[in-house]
Amino acid sequence: MLLLIPILIALFLAVNMGASGTAPAFAAPHGASLVRREAIPGLFGTFVLLGALLAGHKVVRTLGSEILPADAMQMTLVAIVLLSIALSLFAANLLRVPQSTSQSTVLALVGSAVYFGNLQTGKLLSWIIPTWVVFPVVAFAITYLFARFFYRPLKKSEVVDFEQLAGHPFWKYVTIVSSCYVAFSIGSNNVANASGPLTSLLANQFHVASGEADYVLLMLFTTVLVAPWFGIGSSLMGERVMRTTSREIIHFGPLGASFISLLTATLLLLASLTQGIPTSLVQLNTAAIIAIGMVKAGLRQTVTETVVPRLLLIWAVAPLFAFGSAFGLTALADRLGWLP
Repeated sequence: MLLLIPILIALFLAVNMGASGTAPAFAAPHGASLVRREAIPGLFGTFVLLGALLAGHKVVRTLGSEILPADAMQMTLVAIVLLSIALSLFAANLLRVPQSTSQSTVLALVGSAVYFGNLQTGKLLSWIIPTWVVFPVVAFAITYLFARFFYRPLKKSEVVDFEQLAGHPFWKYVTIVSSCYVAFSIGSNNVANASGPLTSLLANQFHVASGEADYVLLMLFTTVLVAPWFGIGSSLMGERVMRTTSREIIHFGPLGASFISLLTATLLLLASLTQGIPTSLVQLNTAAIIAIGMVKAGLRQTVTETVVPRLLLIWAVAPLFAFGSAFGLTALADRLGWLP
């Protein structure tokens, strides 16, 4: 029965990840008024589940054993880690700011590992942190070049009537398909924030080694358990968070929306499939939107007269909160004798 505690916390985390993840997935078509708000949670939840099942196994292993050792993933510690992530993300959702769950997850695991002195730094230093720095820069740079040297000149030339194009059914479907692709990429990466620690916990409880066939079944079980709650979170809180990036930074049409979706989803899927790197689609997506905003409205207006400063503040504070919360709660649980 005590296993229900970390499982319920994992589901609460999944609800909050669904609310936050809706923004990078569907902010673009929502901002371009191409999809009804009521249709978003169903589309989002379905493709998150598919992404988790088909492309999420490497990230599950990373978060389940390659930062904090798998044998340390006992019931109380996993509950502490998941609760620390969920609280930081819940606070960001209340503030209507899409937050990087992956960074909060990694920092929460680091917090507990630092307390015990068993932090595994191999993948953390060689792959995870460099990816956090490089990928948003890549998303920003590619989008800026696209907007500056292709999108804006094409629009000024008046060769293409963008207002007429925006109303064409073809671009509507292209943009929606692109957003479903983003949701698939989110599933490949972010579901593991809850299912990774949960898989290691269940493997320890039932004495299943990571190389056994039963371990794969546990991964499948936790994925199917967690992923559907993304759609529930999208339905409950996703619209509020999505409005921040879709309409409070810059307005853009279907061509820009499709480009942002395809670029950021591809970068995230690349991180998932190659090295199993938990990374932030929220930051990739927002970096791309800011790039288009800079081309259309200029640096000063985009950075100082929008929600960008609030985004940057929350992005800095939330992972640090997850780290401090996990470290503090782990120390408290250890003193109370709740840890083995």
